[in-house]
Amino acid sequence: MAPLSVRGSLPDVRTLTPSARSLVAGIALALVAVGAYLGARNTSVFAVQTLDVRGANDAIRRQVRDALAGELGTSLLRVNTSVVASDVDPIPGVRSFTIDRQFPHTLRVTVKREVPVLVVRQVPGRAAFLVGASGRVIRTLPHSRLSHLPRLWVTKAVGVQVGSPLPPQLAAAATALAPLHGAALPGGVSSVRLGKDELTLTLGGGLQVRLGNTGDLRLKLAIARRILGQTGAATGGTGYLDVSVPLRPVLSTAPQVGG
Repeated sequence: MAPLSVRGSLPDVRTLTPSARSLVAGIALALVAVGAYLGARNTSVFAVQTLDVRGANDAIRRQVRDALAGELGTSLLRVNTSVVASDVDPIPGVRSFTIDRQFPHTLRVTVKREVPVLVVRQVPGRAAFLVGASGRVIRTLPHSRLSHLPRLWVTKAVGVQVGSPLPPQLAAAATALAPLHGAALPGGVSSVRLGKDELTLTLGGGLQVRLGNTGDLRLKLAIARRILGQTGAATGGTGYLDVSVPLRPVLSTAPQVGG
């Protein structure tokens, strides 16, 4: 049998190599695309005409629109995220945000607001501040008694400034209360006490929930919530529930006077 011949079965290399005309056309198209991008970036073709701010509440959305008014007329292709952040981040009620370029003329900003979890009271005096879950001071409270949020009492020597975070040793109180948003402890939290490796919540009925340090807070609060729910201890006395060691909780209740 004659051997099979494979001559002619391989493709001609010349057919796989782009022609000079194809290369020139490709380069020309790339240059046109770059030119179009630069033109759109530096002209009003995609100029921002609408600031579409979403999320948060009316007051915060208005502040964000005011802060970003300088972006109107800027090409969407030139909108710089870091510049937007420098305008939006200082707004006390804003915790985070995202931006989305909606061509041809809309800059959309979606805002996540700070969730208030704590009222800081300075003594002596009546100064009161609303604090978010991140530990950032949102605003002053002219009528703090109208708020149902837990209180943290500090002296005037402690620096508390709207728009800035609480000092680290106090921010732990806000961190501890954040997991309670939407899942409160029975009886609610009326006040917070901080010390060295000590974080204690006092419930509305007087019972203390001792958390120890700030480690494993979600676990400690989940255990405390279950024990309080099963025992009814939140309204039964003025003792304490110690969950500083989550696997060895201790509940001690004292009957209310006259009970």
